Amino acid sequence: MLARLDERLAKSPIRDGWVARTHYADACASLWLEGELVHLEDLVLHDAGMDIRAPTHELTRARAVLRTRRRIAGARPDWALSPAGLDSLRGRGGEGNRKRNGSVPSENSELADDEEFVDAAPADAPDALFADAFAAIDAAVARTERTLAGETLCQPERDPLVYDLDWDEDARIEDWQRVVDRTRTLPPALAAAITADAWDRIEPLQHMPWLGRLLASAVLRARGKSRWHLSCLHAGLKTIPRERRRSSDPASRLLIQFEAMTAAADAGLKDHDRWLNQRTLLARKLVGRCTTSRPPALLDYMLARPIASAGMIAAELKITPRAAQDLVAELGLREATGRGRYRAWGIL
Repeated sequence: MLARLDERLAKSPIRDGWVARTHYADACASLWLEGELVHLEDLVLHDAGMDIRAPTHELTRARAVLRTRRRIAGARPDWALSPAGLDSLRGRGGEGNRKRNGSVPSENSELADDEEFVDAAPADAPDALFADAFAAIDAAVARTERTLAGETLCQPERDPLVYDLDWDEDARIEDWQRVVDRTRTLPPALAAAITADAWDRIEPLQHMPWLGRLLASAVLRARGKSRWHLSCLHAGLKTIPRERRRSSDPASRLLIQFEAMTAAADAGLKDHDRWLNQRTLLARKLVGRCTTSRPPALLDYMLARPIASAGMIAAELKITPRAAQDLVAELGLREATGRGRYRAWGIL
Protein backbone atom coordinates (compact mmCIF):
# COMPACT_ATOMS: atom_id res chain seq x y z
CA MET A 1 0.00 0.00 0.00
CA LEU A 2 2.83 2.39 0.77
CA ALA A 3 4.51 1.68 -2.57
CA ARG A 4 1.22 2.07 -4.42
CA LEU A 5 0.51 5.43 -2.77
CA ASP A 6 4.01 6.69 -3.43
CA GLU A 7 3.79 5.61 -7.07
CA ARG A 8 0.47 7.45 -7.39
CA LEU A 9 1.95 10.61 -5.92
CA ALA A 10 5.10 10.49 -8.06
CA LYS A 11 3.28 11.85 -11.11
CA SER A 12 0.19 13.31 -9.49
CA PRO A 13 -0.78 16.90 -10.39
CA ILE A 14 -2.01 17.46 -6.82
CA ARG A 15 0.99 15.95 -5.00
CA ASP A 16 2.03 19.19 -3.31
CA GLY A 17 -1.52 19.91 -2.20
CA TRP A 18 -1.97 16.35 -0.94
CA VAL A 19 1.21 16.57 1.11
CA ALA A 20 0.25 19.95 2.59
CA ARG A 21 -3.24 18.77 3.58
CA THR A 22 -2.04 15.54 5.17
CA HIS A 23 0.38 17.50 7.38
CA TYR A 24 -2.62 19.12 9.05
CA ALA A 25 -4.52 15.86 9.45
CA ASP A 26 -1.57 13.98 10.93
CA ALA A 27 -0.83 16.81 13.39
CA CYS A 28 -4.39 16.67 14.71
CA ALA A 29 -4.22 12.86 14.92
CA SER A 30 -1.04 13.06 17.01
CA LEU A 31 -2.90 15.02 19.71
CA TRP A 32 -5.89 12.69 19.42
CA LEU A 33 -3.67 9.75 20.33
CA GLU A 34 -2.73 11.59 23.53
CA GLY A 35 -6.37 12.16 24.45
CA GLU A 36 -6.58 15.77 23.26
CA LEU A 37 -9.05 17.05 20.67
CA VAL A 38 -7.81 19.65 18.20
CA HIS A 39 -10.14 20.64 15.39
CA LEU A 40 -8.64 20.68 11.94
CA GLU A 41 -10.25 24.03 11.16
CA ASP A 42 -8.74 25.64 14.26
CA LEU A 43 -5.27 24.36 13.37
CA VAL A 44 -5.48 25.75 9.83
CA LEU A 45 -6.58 29.16 11.06
CA HIS A 46 -3.97 29.19 13.83
CA ASP A 47 -1.23 28.27 11.35
CA ALA A 48 -2.32 31.18 9.14
CA GLY A 49 -2.34 33.56 12.13
CA MET A 50 -6.09 34.16 11.84
CA ASP A 51 -7.43 32.56 15.00
CA ILE A 52 -11.02 33.29 15.92
CA ARG A 53 -10.19 32.80 19.62
CA ALA A 54 -7.15 32.57 21.87
CA PRO A 55 -5.19 29.38 21.00
CA THR A 56 -5.24 26.60 23.56
CA HIS A 57 -2.19 24.69 24.80
CA GLU A 58 -3.27 21.67 22.73
CA LEU A 59 -3.58 23.80 19.61
CA THR A 60 -0.09 25.18 20.16
CA ARG A 61 1.30 21.66 20.50
CA ALA A 62 -0.48 20.56 17.32
CA ARG A 63 1.15 23.42 15.44
CA ALA A 64 4.53 22.28 16.78
CA VAL A 65 3.87 18.84 15.28
CA LEU A 66 2.79 20.49 12.03
CA ARG A 67 5.96 22.57 11.79
CA THR A 68 8.14 19.56 12.61
CA ARG A 69 6.48 17.50 9.86
CA ARG A 70 7.13 20.29 7.40
CA ARG A 71 10.78 20.51 8.42
CA ILE A 72 11.30 16.78 8.01
CA ALA A 73 9.42 16.64 4.70
CA GLY A 74 11.27 19.64 3.31
CA ALA A 75 14.76 18.46 4.26
CA ARG A 76 16.94 15.71 2.82
CA PRO A 77 15.52 12.21 3.36
CA ASP A 78 18.24 11.28 5.85
CA TRP A 79 18.44 14.64 7.66
CA ALA A 80 16.00 13.88 10.49
CA LEU A 81 17.89 10.72 11.51
CA SER A 82 21.31 12.37 11.48
CA PRO A 83 22.85 13.70 14.72
CA ALA A 84 22.47 17.28 13.49
CA GLY A 85 18.85 16.69 12.54
CA LEU A 86 17.99 15.11 15.88
CA ASP A 87 19.64 17.96 17.77
CA SER A 88 17.72 20.49 15.71
CA LEU A 89 14.38 18.74 16.18
CA ARG A 90 15.04 18.57 19.93
CA GLY A 91 15.79 22.30 20.00
CA ARG A 92 19.44 21.72 20.93
CA GLY A 93 21.16 22.39 17.62
CA GLY A 94 23.83 24.77 18.91
CA GLU A 95 24.76 22.67 21.93
CA GLY A 96 24.88 19.47 19.92
CA ASN A 97 27.17 21.03 17.34
CA ARG A 98 29.57 22.25 20.02
CA LYS A 99 29.69 18.83 21.68
CA ARG A 100 30.46 17.10 18.41
CA ASN A 101 33.20 19.61 17.74
CA GLY A 102 34.82 18.66 21.04
CA SER A 103 34.12 21.95 22.87
CA VAL A 104 31.64 21.04 25.58
CA PRO A 105 30.66 24.22 27.46
CA SER A 106 31.49 24.27 31.11
CA GLU A 107 29.29 25.67 33.83
CA ASN A 108 30.91 29.11 33.63
CA SER A 109 31.74 29.06 29.92
CA GLU A 110 29.06 31.62 29.09
CA LEU A 111 30.60 34.09 31.49
CA ALA A 112 34.07 33.35 30.16
CA ASP A 113 33.01 33.95 26.56
CA ASP A 114 31.26 37.15 27.52
CA GLU A 115 34.34 38.52 29.22
CA GLU A 116 36.30 38.59 26.00
CA PHE A 117 33.96 41.28 24.71
CA VAL A 118 34.55 43.51 27.76
CA ASP A 119 37.55 45.80 28.14
CA ALA A 120 38.81 45.92 31.71
CA ALA A 121 38.80 49.49 33.04
CA PRO A 122 41.02 50.67 35.87
CA ALA A 123 39.29 51.44 39.12
CA ASP A 124 40.38 55.05 39.08
CA ALA A 125 39.10 55.73 35.56
CA PRO A 126 36.60 58.59 35.18
CA ASP A 127 33.87 56.23 33.97
CA ALA A 128 34.60 53.50 36.51
CA LEU A 129 31.12 53.92 37.93
CA PHE A 130 29.62 52.86 34.58
CA ALA A 131 32.04 49.99 33.87
CA ASP A 132 29.71 47.33 35.27
CA ALA A 133 26.79 48.63 33.25
CA PHE A 134 28.82 48.68 30.03
CA ALA A 135 30.10 45.17 30.75
CA ALA A 136 26.56 43.87 31.22
CA ILE A 137 25.48 45.47 27.94
CA ASP A 138 28.43 43.99 26.03
CA ALA A 139 27.74 40.55 27.51
CA ALA A 140 24.08 40.77 26.48
CA VAL A 141 25.06 41.76 22.94
CA ALA A 142 27.47 38.83 22.75
CA ARG A 143 24.81 36.36 23.88
CA THR A 144 22.33 37.78 21.36
CA GLU A 145 24.79 37.42 18.49
CA ARG A 146 25.50 33.79 19.38
CA THR A 147 21.80 33.02 19.69
CA LEU A 148 21.02 34.53 16.28
CA ALA A 149 23.88 32.46 14.84
CA GLY A 150 22.43 29.27 16.32
CA GLU A 151 25.24 28.82 18.82
CA THR A 152 23.37 28.57 22.09
CA LEU A 153 25.92 27.57 24.70
CA CYS A 154 23.72 25.82 27.22
CA GLN A 155 20.15 24.85 27.82
CA PRO A 156 18.10 27.06 30.14
CA GLU A 157 17.25 25.58 33.49
CA ARG A 158 14.11 23.50 33.43
CA ASP A 159 11.25 23.87 35.84
CA PRO A 160 11.20 20.78 38.14
CA LEU A 161 7.40 21.02 38.23
CA VAL A 162 7.28 20.38 34.48
CA TYR A 163 10.37 18.25 33.84
CA ASP A 164 11.91 15.30 35.62
CA LEU A 165 15.44 16.54 36.26
CA ASP A 166 16.74 12.95 36.57
CA TRP A 167 15.56 12.17 33.04
CA ASP A 168 18.77 11.73 31.03
CA GLU A 169 17.61 12.60 27.52
CA ASP A 170 21.06 12.31 25.96
CA ALA A 171 21.56 8.75 27.21
CA ARG A 172 18.07 7.73 26.10
CA ILE A 173 18.62 9.24 22.67
CA GLU A 174 21.83 7.23 22.35
CA ASP A 175 19.98 4.04 23.32
CA TRP A 176 17.35 4.76 20.69
CA GLN A 177 19.98 5.51 18.04
CA ARG A 178 21.66 2.16 18.73
CA VAL A 179 18.34 0.42 18.06
CA VAL A 180 17.95 2.36 14.79
CA ASP A 181 21.50 1.46 13.72
CA ARG A 182 20.72 -2.24 14.15
CA THR A 183 17.80 -1.94 11.68
CA ARG A 184 19.90 -0.79 8.73
CA THR A 185 19.94 -4.27 7.16
CA LEU A 186 16.20 -4.85 7.66
CA PRO A 187 13.41 -4.06 5.18
CA PRO A 188 12.19 -0.44 5.36
CA ALA A 189 8.75 -1.17 6.82
CA LEU A 190 10.16 -3.42 9.54
CA ALA A 191 12.87 -0.87 10.34
CA ALA A 192 10.26 1.89 10.68
CA ALA A 193 8.08 -0.27 12.92
CA ILE A 194 11.00 -1.07 15.22
CA THR A 195 12.01 2.61 15.24
CA ALA A 196 8.56 3.78 16.34
CA ASP A 197 8.18 1.03 18.93
CA ALA A 198 11.63 1.73 20.39
CA TRP A 199 10.77 5.41 20.82
CA ASP A 200 7.58 4.53 22.71
CA ARG A 201 9.49 2.06 24.88
CA ILE A 202 12.58 4.17 25.63
CA GLU A 203 10.80 7.56 25.77
CA PRO A 204 13.87 9.69 25.01
CA LEU A 205 12.10 13.06 25.30
CA GLN A 206 9.70 13.84 28.12
CA HIS A 207 7.19 15.99 26.24
CA MET A 208 7.55 14.87 22.61
CA PRO A 209 6.12 11.35 22.30
CA TRP A 210 4.89 12.18 18.81
CA LEU A 211 8.41 12.74 17.43
CA GLY A 212 9.14 9.00 17.32
CA ARG A 213 6.44 8.32 14.75
CA LEU A 214 7.62 11.23 12.60
CA LEU A 215 11.12 9.76 12.70
CA ALA A 216 9.69 6.36 11.74
CA SER A 217 8.10 8.05 8.73
CA ALA A 218 11.49 9.57 7.99
CA VAL A 219 12.98 6.04 8.02
CA LEU A 220 10.51 5.00 5.32
CA ARG A 221 11.45 8.05 3.27
CA ALA A 222 15.20 7.62 3.78
CA ARG A 223 15.04 3.94 2.75
CA GLY A 224 13.16 4.78 -0.46
CA LYS A 225 9.83 3.28 0.57
CA SER A 226 7.97 6.60 0.46
CA ARG A 227 10.14 8.95 -1.54
CA TRP A 228 7.40 11.44 -2.43
CA HIS A 229 5.59 11.80 0.88
CA LEU A 230 5.93 11.51 4.63
CA SER A 231 3.74 8.70 5.91
CA CYS A 232 0.93 9.70 8.29
CA LEU A 233 1.48 7.11 11.02
CA HIS A 234 -0.49 9.11 13.60
CA ALA A 235 -3.55 9.05 11.37
CA GLY A 236 -3.06 5.32 10.79
CA LEU A 237 -2.77 4.55 14.51
CA LYS A 238 -5.95 6.52 15.10
CA THR A 239 -7.91 3.72 13.40
CA ILE A 240 -6.61 1.07 15.85
CA PRO A 241 -8.30 0.58 19.26
CA ARG A 242 -6.37 1.88 22.25
CA GLU A 243 -6.21 -1.56 23.94
CA ARG A 244 -4.31 -2.99 20.98
CA ARG A 245 -1.96 0.00 20.78
CA ARG A 246 -0.96 -0.58 24.42
CA SER A 247 -0.17 -4.28 24.02
CA SER A 248 2.66 -5.65 26.16
CA ASP A 249 3.72 -8.18 23.52
CA PRO A 250 6.56 -6.83 21.31
CA ALA A 251 5.45 -8.82 18.27
CA SER A 252 1.89 -7.50 18.60
CA ARG A 253 3.16 -3.94 18.80
CA LEU A 254 5.13 -4.38 15.59
CA LEU A 255 2.07 -5.79 13.85
CA ILE A 256 0.11 -2.75 15.00
CA GLN A 257 2.72 -0.49 13.43
CA PHE A 258 2.31 -2.38 10.15
CA GLU A 259 -1.46 -1.98 10.37
CA ALA A 260 -1.01 1.73 10.97
CA MET A 261 1.16 2.06 7.86
CA THR A 262 -1.40 0.16 5.81
CA ALA A 263 -4.33 2.20 7.15
CA ALA A 264 -2.49 5.47 6.50
CA ALA A 265 -1.61 4.46 2.94
CA ASP A 266 -5.13 3.23 2.23
CA ALA A 267 -6.68 6.45 3.51
CA GLY A 268 -4.10 8.45 1.55
CA LEU A 269 -5.05 6.71 -1.69
CA LYS A 270 -8.76 7.34 -1.13
CA ASP A 271 -8.19 11.00 -0.25
CA HIS A 272 -5.96 11.45 -3.29
CA ASP A 273 -8.58 10.05 -5.64
CA ARG A 274 -11.37 12.15 -4.09
CA TRP A 275 -9.36 15.37 -4.22
CA LEU A 276 -8.15 14.69 -7.76
CA ASN A 277 -11.73 14.04 -8.90
CA GLN A 278 -12.92 17.25 -7.23
CA ARG A 279 -10.11 19.20 -8.86
CA THR A 280 -11.10 17.85 -12.25
CA LEU A 281 -14.72 18.91 -11.73
CA LEU A 282 -13.75 22.40 -10.60
CA ALA A 283 -11.18 22.78 -13.38
CA ARG A 284 -13.98 22.41 -15.95
CA LYS A 285 -15.32 25.75 -14.79
CA LEU A 286 -12.01 27.36 -15.71
CA VAL A 287 -11.87 26.19 -19.32
CA GLY A 288 -10.99 29.09 -21.61
CA ARG A 289 -9.66 31.32 -18.84
CA CYS A 290 -6.21 32.85 -18.83
CA THR A 291 -3.71 30.89 -16.77
CA THR A 292 -2.83 34.08 -14.87
CA SER A 293 -6.39 34.77 -13.76
CA ARG A 294 -7.39 34.50 -10.11
CA PRO A 295 -9.66 31.39 -10.12
CA PRO A 296 -6.88 28.91 -11.15
CA ALA A 297 -4.65 30.34 -8.42
CA LEU A 298 -7.50 29.99 -5.93
CA LEU A 299 -8.02 26.36 -6.94
CA ASP A 300 -4.34 25.55 -6.39
CA TYR A 301 -4.41 27.28 -3.01
CA MET A 302 -7.54 25.45 -1.86
CA LEU A 303 -6.01 22.10 -2.77
CA ALA A 304 -3.24 22.77 -0.23
CA ARG A 305 -5.59 23.71 2.65
CA PRO A 306 -8.42 21.75 4.27
CA ILE A 307 -10.29 25.05 4.63
CA ALA A 308 -9.63 28.71 3.91
CA SER A 309 -11.35 31.87 5.09
CA ALA A 310 -11.87 35.02 3.04
CA GLY A 311 -8.98 36.65 4.88
CA MET A 312 -6.61 33.78 4.09
CA ILE A 313 -7.59 33.85 0.40
CA ALA A 314 -7.25 37.62 0.25
CA ALA A 315 -3.77 37.51 1.80
CA GLU A 316 -2.61 34.76 -0.56
CA LEU A 317 -3.98 36.25 -3.80
CA LYS A 318 -3.36 39.92 -2.85
CA ILE A 319 -7.03 40.88 -3.22
CA THR A 320 -9.74 42.23 -0.93
CA PRO A 321 -11.90 39.92 1.25
CA ARG A 322 -14.95 40.95 -0.79
CA ALA A 323 -13.23 39.94 -4.03
CA ALA A 324 -12.19 36.66 -2.35
CA GLN A 325 -15.82 35.86 -1.57
CA ASP A 326 -16.78 36.61 -5.17
CA LEU A 327 -14.11 34.21 -6.41
CA VAL A 328 -15.34 31.51 -4.04
CA ALA A 329 -18.88 31.93 -5.32
CA GLU A 330 -17.65 31.82 -8.92
CA LEU A 331 -15.73 28.62 -8.31
CA GLY A 332 -18.55 27.06 -6.29
CA LEU A 333 -16.52 25.93 -3.27
CA ARG A 334 -18.13 24.06 -0.38
CA GLU A 335 -19.07 26.00 2.75
CA ALA A 336 -17.13 24.39 5.62
CA THR A 337 -18.23 26.22 8.76
CA GLY A 338 -21.89 26.99 8.16
CA ARG A 339 -21.52 30.26 10.06
CA GLY A 340 -22.23 33.68 8.68
CA ARG A 341 -19.94 35.51 11.11
CA TYR A 342 -16.76 33.69 10.21
CA ARG A 343 -17.13 31.82 6.96
CA ALA A 344 -14.64 29.35 5.51
CA TRP A 345 -14.62 27.12 2.46
CA GLY A 346 -12.92 23.93 1.42
CA ILE A 347 -12.61 21.15 -1.12
CA LEU A 348 -13.82 17.71 -0.01
